[in-house]
Amino acid sequence: MAGLLSVRFRALIAVLLLAVAALATGCGSGGDSSPGGDLCAPPGVNAASAAPTDLASSATAGPDRFTTASAPPLTSVDVGRLGLVTPGTLSVGTLSDAPPSICVDSSGSFTGFDNELLRAVAAKLGLRVEFSGTEFAGLLAQVAGGRFDVGSSNITTTDARRQLVDFTNGYDFGYFALVVPNGSAIEGFADLNRGSRIAVVQGTVQDDYVVNTLRLDPVEFPDYNTAYANLKSGQVDAWVAPSAQAEGAIKPGDGTSVAQNAFSLDNFAAWAVGKNNQPLVDALNSGLDAVIADGTYARLYSDWVPRQLPPGWKPGSKAVPPPQLPDFAAIAAEHGPRDDGVRQAPKSTLEQLGDTFFDWSLYRKAFPDLIKTGLPNTLVLAVVSGALGTVIGMLLAVAGISRTRWLRWPARVYTDIFRGLPAVVIILLIGLGVGPVVREVTGNNPYWLGAVALALLASAYIGEIFRSGIQSVEPGQLEAARAIGLGYRQAMTLVVIPQGVRRVLPALMNQFIALIKDSSLIYFLGLLATQRELFAVGRDLNAQTGNLSPLVAAGLVYLLLTIPLTHLVNYIDRRMRTGGPDRPIDELEQATIAEGR
Repeated sequence: MAGLLSVRFRALIAVLLLAVAALATGCGSGGDSSPGGDLCAPPGVNAASAAPTDLASSATAGPDRFTTASAPPLTSVDVGRLGLVTPGTLSVGTLSDAPPSICVDSSGSFTGFDNELLRAVAAKLGLRVEFSGTEFAGLLAQVAGGRFDVGSSNITTTDARRQLVDFTNGYDFGYFALVVPNGSAIEGFADLNRGSRIAVVQGTVQDDYVVNTLRLDPVEFPDYNTAYANLKSGQVDAWVAPSAQAEGAIKPGDGTSVAQNAFSLDNFAAWAVGKNNQPLVDALNSGLDAVIADGTYARLYSDWVPRQLPPGWKPGSKAVPPPQLPDFAAIAAEHGPRDDGVRQAPKSTLEQLGDTFFDWSLYRKAFPDLIKTGLPNTLVLAVVSGALGTVIGMLLAVAGISRTRWLRWPARVYTDIFRGLPAVVIILLIGLGVGPVVREVTGNNPYWLGAVALALLASAYIGEIFRSGIQSVEPGQLEAARAIGLGYRQAMTLVVIPQGVRRVLPALMNQFIALIKDSSLIYFLGLLATQRELFAVGRDLNAQTGNLSPLVAAGLVYLLLTIPLTHLVNYIDRRMRTGGPDRPIDELEQATIAEGR
């Protein structure tokens, strides 16, 4: 029986490897690029667009209250007084899922208009830039806590956000685009009501706009691609998004279009800086004015986001001249509508599913980065946190069954807290709370702090697993060990605990598998491109293409890790219970047994 199961186990691994190999070699449709192309590439001036004519009248803004009258000259900037986390280096927290503003390109580098402009500003100041990817929900808190010097994520400067961080002058603006299915009864923001399911990305200014301006309850999603996928599948009625991201996401045949746009001069996009770090704000404002004056801004803007500036707004301080931009409205009129006035019929549900989740060319494109970058980081995080969590868990288990209440009570409190809090909360508490305290030790790199957070989280569950296993051992085992002269500690260490651990091996493996998947939450702390684990790598390619196939590819690699581990621990458990594999008795051994009888 054991031999048969071993064969099945090897066959299962072989099937998984063949499936991955088939996908990696591009079975199905060919081509290296997705149907929509690389969204994290500058579209160029030929993709210019004019200011929309369907602006919602309800979004009228008051005067600009925050743009400075001027900026200090570059010669007056002292880079030694900027309060940088690492002297000479601008540590920047950014995102990977909102092209063309912020994204990760096919080479694995953080880019987009916001980040390329920030690189140019840093070059004017003589600073090196180090980008780390994170989630928007925690970005401003990370800037406020000193994890990053700057937050670069096309951040709209609302009054509420100014309570937490400071902002530079504006370098970009944005419309709120209302995206709806073709033929929808919703033709503008005024048509939205309490019965409408409105998709937004959690924590964005669009989320705030729907809640506080429209007074409606939106459906919140973690990123733009997921929100748009739900609109295409009919799970939501409308999507309120930044216009640049909306226009980049909509492809021929999607069956969606922008119904209306909204705009406010009062809320421009700017870089976030830690509160009361005025020298850094002034330095970035000086650099921004400098790149506007020398034409760098106009070149980057024309390459990445070529759209007509709204009347009454310009980037930089009020003193710097407006950038000399091409006539985007004329270029847009010359090239005409992108679909030449012909609206393609929407794809069927099966076609949408196939394009969204099973684009074989993207599987082939995803696997090299998943194997080269994502898999090693996932394994390192899982093994380190699993080993540390196992040690702490065993200590918790022993303390939890101790006769001394001063050991038993702290173990119970620890277990209740770490099992009761969500994993992401624990990771943020350790990464953002402990991180600044041990900055000199970690070099402001949260990678290992993330592993520690996972270990502390896992130890609470592992401790309970060990405790249940130890307490399931019959009392007679301890009594027998004591009867032959072993002390209590020796009996527990040599007799009871080994039996308890053997009984809970499957449960321990389940916890380790959960730890492998929880490693994806480390991304919240902000990681370099080389530190991304499987899910983050898949998500980056998802952002580049607007397609969810790379996430499915990442899921296949997770399966390649977890399914063999499950069968392996079952095999080990069976061997430990039976004492060895079943095998036929050879003739000599059979004769010996017969003679012994």
